[in-house]
Amino acid sequence: MRHHLLVIGILISFVLLAVSPVLALGGEEGWIDVRCNVDGASVSFDGQYKGLISGGSLTVPVYTTAAPYKSFTVEKSGYNPYSGSLEMPKAEQTLTVYATLNPVSTPVPVNYGTISVESQPAGAQIYFNGNYRGVAPLTISDVWPGKYTIEAELSGYQPYTTSVTVTSGFRTSVYCPMTRLDTSGSLYIFSQPANSNIYLDGVYRGTTPLTLNNLAATTHILQLDHTGYYDWKSTVDIPAGGTRTVSATLNPMPTSSKGWVYVSSSPGGAMVTIDGVGFGQTPASGSLKLNNIPAGDHTVALSLAGYQPYSTVTGVSANTVSEVSKILQPISTVSGRGGLSVSSTPSAANVFLDNNFIGITPLTINEVGAGNHLLTLKEEGYQDYSTTIQVNTGATSTVAAVLLSTTPTPRSPLPLITVLGSLLIVALLVRRKP
Repeated sequence: MRHHLLVIGILISFVLLAVSPVLALGGEEGWIDVRCNVDGASVSFDGQYKGLISGGSLTVPVYTTAAPYKSFTVEKSGYNPYSGSLEMPKAEQTLTVYATLNPVSTPVPVNYGTISVESQPAGAQIYFNGNYRGVAPLTISDVWPGKYTIEAELSGYQPYTTSVTVTSGFRTSVYCPMTRLDTSGSLYIFSQPANSNIYLDGVYRGTTPLTLNNLAATTHILQLDHTGYYDWKSTVDIPAGGTRTVSATLNPMPTSSKGWVYVSSSPGGAMVTIDGVGFGQTPASGSLKLNNIPAGDHTVALSLAGYQPYSTVTGVSANTVSEVSKILQPISTVSGRGGLSVSSTPSAANVFLDNNFIGITPLTINEVGAGNHLLTLKEEGYQDYSTTIQVNTGATSTVAAVLLSTTPTPRSPLPLITVLGSLLIVALLVRRKP
């Protein structure tokens, strides 16, 4: 009997050790904002691919209770890669890191090559020099001539690795035959709340509760999400010939109908307006963080003297950060410019040029593009003033606007008194008749 109890105790200890890594991860979320001067550059944390730079940045969500990332790498063909150290943000915090990619110096111009990758069966995840690029069949364009490593991974199959040499101006084909694993296992997932979305190794698999069969007996990344709850993420080991059970509890988000908008510009110092309301200026580095922005679509505009105005419509979701980042274009790069002088009665009215806030009256600006523009003046307590103006090259157009009050003017009671007096005289004359 004691021997049986000892065996049962040992089995329970193994189960707890196996399940504890699954229950240990997950938790609150922060963000790491990677800024780079080259769009399309790939970003990796500790060798794990996180995405591509777009619009000068990439924001990566991270879990504060997960294993911390220690380094990041930004790279793109034709540029020297950039690596740096990382610090993990706190919950709901955004940390910004910067990477500058310099072109690879080549004595002679070299044409790019192309890699075409197919797998059997199709659908294998393709990694180019360790960086995830997509699912086969896949074409990898603009590859610098040289030797590279192609890896293919597919659940239930052994990973396939090969090397390929890319030649300038040529298309190189890579075929990845996948060998099915002799052993596989199953995964049963249930959660609180139920009907949470399941992503295994980044691929959507259904909603909880759910059993996934014929999975490779190896370590997988499991992620659950549900509207109104923070994402849940963990690694899970699938036993060969067995079933792993995972129970996940998702933490609810605070109830709110507002979100955040982070606005940045290069250069900094640009005036920021949302739906025509000023919110300050972008800092020289980092973002202007605007809190308690109602959920929905909003017009974000940037204006800076000597640069072309910029506006865009961005959607804001509850408890979510929306980012607007723009590299402003100098006006000096555009030919055909003129000036604009605007005054108003009363003064201190908000001035909008083509729906972009540019200042407060009286106002004079130069370097306005020649042609027709929509000029709008707004002041609390007064009707909006709008007109179309023509700006000529080398000349300054002048607008003097008189704003009309929205307060109604009281009507004079004199006409009513006149009518009543006339009626009284008529009545007296009638009474005097014989």
